[in-house]
Amino acid sequence: MSKKNLKFIQGNEVCAEAAMYAGLSFFAGYPITPSTEIAEHLAKRLPEQGGHFIQMEDEISSMCAIIGASLTGSKVMTASSGPGISLKQEALGYAIMTEVPCVLVNVQRGGPSTGIPTHGSQGDVMQARWGCHGDHSIVVMTASNHQDVFEITVEAFNIAETYRTPVILLFDEIVGHTREKVVIPEPGEIPLVERLRTSVKGGVDYHPYLPREDGRLPMSDFGSVHRYNVTGLFHDMWGFPSTKPELVYGLLRHLTDKIENRVNRIARYKEYYLEDAERILISYGSPARSARHVVENRRARGERLGLLELQTLWPFPSEIVQQKCAKAKAIVVVEMNMGQIVQEVKKAVTQPERVFLANRFDGVFITPMDIMNILRVIKGKGV
Repeated sequence: MSKKNLKFIQGNEVCAEAAMYAGLSFFAGYPITPSTEIAEHLAKRLPEQGGHFIQMEDEISSMCAIIGASLTGSKVMTASSGPGISLKQEALGYAIMTEVPCVLVNVQRGGPSTGIPTHGSQGDVMQARWGCHGDHSIVVMTASNHQDVFEITVEAFNIAETYRTPVILLFDEIVGHTREKVVIPEPGEIPLVERLRTSVKGGVDYHPYLPREDGRLPMSDFGSVHRYNVTGLFHDMWGFPSTKPELVYGLLRHLTDKIENRVNRIARYKEYYLEDAERILISYGSPARSARHVVENRRARGERLGLLELQTLWPFPSEIVQQKCAKAKAIVVVEMNMGQIVQEVKKAVTQPERVFLANRFDGVFITPMDIMNILRVIKGKGV
């Protein structure tokens, strides 16, 4: 490992470096705590790599700008937090309907409203899933440490390009502002998915919204040889609006099925000591660091604890959670909100009454002691 590949930087800066590794060539954003360092870092680094950085007038225009740039053939990203993510929702829905590959980073802070901008939270989990109106599906990914932030960011771009879909990176203030070691992989070390472009040379034979047998939709760079319609309305395979019930049904099924039918293929997770675990902690993002500390500490004392760290939150990997937790006497979900993923875990397992919540939502990082207190209560109940 060369010294130039070893960096000691913020999580936000890791995300920016990973995006460029994945091929990011256009970023549009607007400063907001605690995500601002992503924009600051890319303002300097992206032009050095031949890419383009634009600070837009607000969060709505930032989302719209990356949609336009993606349609012209660029790999794109924007980043924001809390209130800014709320403003992006309409344009995010447009990207879902028009099947535009893009990556949106949400470095979470406490809310609602202005909330507590400089402290960590995981209160945006359900917003990430259901922030857009209407039936839809979305891919949402996260990570707890800088090396994983790098790899998951690259994976977000790969998934966006594979399925022609927006992908949300749902980090949190603690991950974003912590500084720790990260090793930047060599070029080619992590496989990259490039834009699938149509082989149709020209004319009317190109159908921008007609999936191949494998479900992928070849794209044509907007403004090049093909002219086609892009609309947020329900549309046919040429992109022209339609209200035909069979067309509306088919398009909505396509938009959801291309993601929901591939849950296990999209899912990313890490597991620790699940083989013999009697009690399992499930966590994601920065709280997974405290959860892992508890597991390592208590196993050294003979307790059979395990950890399932989720890195894909949506589509929720229900089958994987059910399989990994099938033999557990108790499951403790560790998160920094009032209980959002815990409800999904209860729906996934066969004994929801054995699922408990260890959480904080006061802007203070959840500690190993917070988790241990819940474990003691559970043991006291004989579970």
